[in-house]
Amino acid sequence: MDIAVLAGGLSTERDVSLITGSMVARALRERGHRVIMLDVFLGYGGEETDITHIFSHSAEADEAVGSIPAEVPDLAQVKAMRRDSPDGFFGPNVIRICQRADIVFMALHGENGENGRIQAAFDLFGIRYTGTRYLSSALAMDKGISKTLFESAGIPAPRGISMKKEARIPFAETGLSFPCVVKPCCGGSSIGVSIVRSEAEFETALAEAFRYENEVIIEDYIEGREFSVGVIDGEALPVIEIAPVEGFYDYKNKYKAGSAVETCPADLPEETAARMRRIAVRVCEVLGLDTYARMDFLLNERDEIFCLEANTLPGMTPTSLLPQEAAAVGMDFGTLCEKLIRISQEKHG
Repeated sequence: MDIAVLAGGLSTERDVSLITGSMVARALRERGHRVIMLDVFLGYGGEETDITHIFSHSAEADEAVGSIPAEVPDLAQVKAMRRDSPDGFFGPNVIRICQRADIVFMALHGENGENGRIQAAFDLFGIRYTGTRYLSSALAMDKGISKTLFESAGIPAPRGISMKKEARIPFAETGLSFPCVVKPCCGGSSIGVSIVRSEAEFETALAEAFRYENEVIIEDYIEGREFSVGVIDGEALPVIEIAPVEGFYDYKNKYKAGSAVETCPADLPEETAARMRRIAVRVCEVLGLDTYARMDFLLNERDEIFCLEANTLPGMTPTSLLPQEAAAVGMDFGTLCEKLIRISQEKHG
């Protein structure tokens, strides 16, 4: 097959996306597919570039991808790298190359990757892609909307509210208590997330979260163990536990090797694991997620499960959770990538 792997972009999770794209591109190439990795924002070549035989090219963008830096990328610097006008989101030749592909493997994370906009554009262009559709992507990306849908469907989640930058209120009026969590409404990879224990910390946390978005979520802090459950084509994978060596599961602990101990299958009573897996499948049903997704959970000392969020394009990096869960049921990385492609092809008919 001719496959375009779409990565990069202007999300704060850009660097994570490039690693995901690199791993996916190499795995698919090893399995005999003709693959090109594209940075969705920087594109490929210029207006006069001949893309007739693009999938026969041997020089690949993924060969230059390194490890994930500990800091969030400088997006202004990325914009300055654009060869043409940086006003449009799609870089040179991205749409044309994707139209030539049999399918686009979505290796994007965060804004303009998981919020449904690219999926909607591809639907209009008749481009096939991996992952769930535009509406379910948008619902899952917005944590405020997700929390409302979770509540209406009886899915357990931390109690919380959303707050807009232009309508800030004092902590005393939130109805919550310390400790609490402050995070951007539509962010990912724990970027801009703070655990807050005082009024002073609350104001600092708001300022940090509002650096990334104009809406934030403030919710109860749940003391407990962290877990994740992947769902592929309606079936839940084994539960994986994430235990950070220090602090909580923030951006650094997610992507720096050795920063967290990950156990799959998780050391849980079978009834608890089965309940968490059922909730993960239910989340997919409520949000309309098809193909695949990964749900994040907390489990407190009273054996109560809380769903934090759904990730519609889970990471596929060396330390990512979904590939580890798939490996626990005997599915290697290349097989996982091909399975996601097959399911997506069937969805697109």
